[in-house]
Amino acid sequence: MKIGIITDTHYNFRKANKAFHEYFERFYNDIFFPNLKKNKIKTVVHLGDAFDNRKGVDYWALQWAKRNVYDKFEQLGITVYSIVGNHDAYYKNTNEVNSIDVLLNEYSNIVKISSPTEIFIDDTECVFLPWICTDNEKDTFSLLEESTAKIVFGHLELSGFSVYPGHVQENGLNKNVFKKFDRVFSGHYHTSSNDGKIFYLGNPYQMFWCDVNDKRGFHIFDTDDYALEKIENPYTMFEKVYYDDDSEDIDFSSLSNKMIKLFVQKKENHLKFDKFVSQIVNANPLEFKIVENFDVYDDDVNSDEFCMEDTLSILDKYVEESEFNLNKTIIKNLLRDVYKEALEIE
Repeated sequence: MKIGIITDTHYNFRKANKAFHEYFERFYNDIFFPNLKKNKIKTVVHLGDAFDNRKGVDYWALQWAKRNVYDKFEQLGITVYSIVGNHDAYYKNTNEVNSIDVLLNEYSNIVKISSPTEIFIDDTECVFLPWICTDNEKDTFSLLEESTAKIVFGHLELSGFSVYPGHVQENGLNKNVFKKFDRVFSGHYHTSSNDGKIFYLGNPYQMFWCDVNDKRGFHIFDTDDYALEKIENPYTMFEKVYYDDDSEDIDFSSLSNKMIKLFVQKKENHLKFDKFVSQIVNANPLEFKIVENFDVYDDDVNSDEFCMEDTLSILDKYVEESEFNLNKTIIKNLLRDVYKEALEIE
């Protein structure tokens, strides 16, 4: 049986930014739902973080999510197993109050999973693990120990996997907890990585600067032979443009409604540079920044210096270069938590 797997969709992203949701919509209209229809898929697993802000949702974004995603699942007769992720849960120590239970009650085809449980998909026994917190930790590990299932779906924070390109999670749950299972599929980290058994599938679209050139999309998993197919999203939101005086004109129209960074490698012909910049501005990008760095090369595309989480990268670098006589990993994680909390303040 083939099932679709998607994760970390983050509806209501950037406080319901309409340009980003228009970008998301292209993925659903052109890639996601057409491929579900093509493959006659009637079951989808959502691995968590359906919504972005655990404290609330913008009414416009909720209507957008229902119209563009959940109504279509219902119309196509698709059953969706929706796992609660950390962004979905209102509290940090329990998943009891969450966006999936509160916002999607009108859909009978949505199976809401806020506690660790076993479910048969067709004839395949599967373990479903929502965000592990104080309230469900004991039940989670008991289920993992007792279960005879071979497949796990979850929203997990495991050590040793890429959080985003160039950054590997140093702490978190040890992956050996899942050694008896054949396949583990997880959301939470937005970039794809795996060790042959545990698969972080990555989210469907670009959301931050570190996503540049990182292939996104969703997956189709065959429960019979364990074949996993990635359906790539060809659409991008973040573009790095490089300029020197020998640069040829590019397709400036392709930069419309995107986040653009122009890296200046050589600028002696100021008239040509100004014309180049004007053409980018006239393309009406969503955001446009110029980086006056004459030593930028293609190898730097995924460097932490220009990553999605520019602020977090700066904080991490500060901690690493400091002479703190403390555990730097703990300090970095505390700073990350404070930063994420600040982003959720309306």
